[in-house]
Amino acid sequence: MAEKKGGFWSRLVHGLSKSRDTMGTSVDDALSEFTSIDDDFYDEIEEILVMGDVGIGATTAILNNLKQKVKEQHVRKPAQCKELLLQSIKDEMNVGATDYRFEHEKSVILVVGVNGVGKTTSIGKLAGILKNEGRKVVLAAADTFRAAAGEQLDIWAKKADVPMISGQEGSDPGSVVYDAIAAAKARGADVLLIDTAGRLHNKKNLMAELGKINRIIDREYPEAYRETLVVLDGTTGQNALAQAKEFKEVTNVTGIILTKLDGTAKGGIAIAIHSQLGIPVKYIGVGERIDDLQKFDADQFVNALFDVKASDLQ
Repeated sequence: MAEKKGGFWSRLVHGLSKSRDTMGTSVDDALSEFTSIDDDFYDEIEEILVMGDVGIGATTAILNNLKQKVKEQHVRKPAQCKELLLQSIKDEMNVGATDYRFEHEKSVILVVGVNGVGKTTSIGKLAGILKNEGRKVVLAAADTFRAAAGEQLDIWAKKADVPMISGQEGSDPGSVVYDAIAAAKARGADVLLIDTAGRLHNKKNLMAELGKINRIIDREYPEAYRETLVVLDGTTGQNALAQAKEFKEVTNVTGIILTKLDGTAKGGIAIAIHSQLGIPVKYIGVGERIDDLQKFDADQFVNALFDVKASDLQ
């Protein structure tokens, strides 16, 4: 187990290299170049965080937290601030206990997200993770509007070695969900993973479609634990935050999958999402491999973002 964690730590550090090259390196430079903790120092840290897409609200909260820690601990030199800054960021990302009840209970996971964010790939990877944990998984291809969405999900279903229920292109997503629930029950599945169409440009249709799907699940599978995950593309920065807010308006989002963090210098968006929405980031993607989707750990993420091993902070 330790080897597996070490392997992901290495991939996480590598995957966040672009973000670290901008934000992490800039923070280190500021800590070494400034000789006193003054307004100019705090302004520099603020600019670095905002440029890393941490967002104004989260940045302000982090700086206020940092200033309080500096005052309470009578810190005088900027070079002594790194651990306090990292802890302030971690404090801001704390949204309480993050449940993974679907790992232990009979569950339905509804996955939403606009096209191109890595939604289908994330569902396939999540199916593989759950299967490897000994869970019986069924996939439902309820994105019936996008050409080849079902075929793409089928490829991942085969990779993960789990069954998939689908319908004809353009058919009613609700009917696919109905059939998938029946199949999940018949096969004694532990988890039903449902892919959905993400059409934020027509929010009214999306709301109606998700409403219908939710009603079918409520009626046909009331005993199942419910989870709704929204998939966001980390490379889109603040647009990802805007998408999360819009999905939150149309459905009860319980968690976030943040993808493509290996392709962006704006890794601070994970901090902004946690802080501004109060919705936990439950998984992050830092590569193409099936095991490059991993549970999100705020401490591990911040340490990797600033290239600090946990042992270095003790």
